[in-house]
Amino acid sequence: QVQLVESGGGLVPAGGSLRLSCAASGTIIFRLSGAAWHRQAPGKERELVAAITRGSSTNYADSVKGRFTISRDNAKNMVYLQMNSLKPEDTAVYYCAMNGNWGQGTQVTVSS
Repeated sequence: QVQLVESGGGLVPAGGSLRLSCAASGTIIFRLSGAAWHRQAPGKERELVAAITRGSSTNYADSVKGRFTISRDNAKNMVYLQMNSLKPEDTAVYYCAMNGNWGQGTQVTVSS
């Protein structure tokens, strides 16, 4: 089992930036595990935002390419999501996922 704790969400104006953090612990070999950020807005399905492999290859949803960056720090068991040029449509609860486990989520709200 793995525990994931997200932080860094908040209320920001359109065009602003925010960095989300995900701290991993428990029965996981962090450096050998891929990770991902998902988000879910009210009334919508949860969608994959960004993913990163154990080798640090990355993949992004088309809607966030060029604006979001996923990264990892294996020495700290941390995964990050840097979000720039935020838009109101980015408003959602953001979740960190690893090995089928999910964090509690952190709310990101982007005002117009």
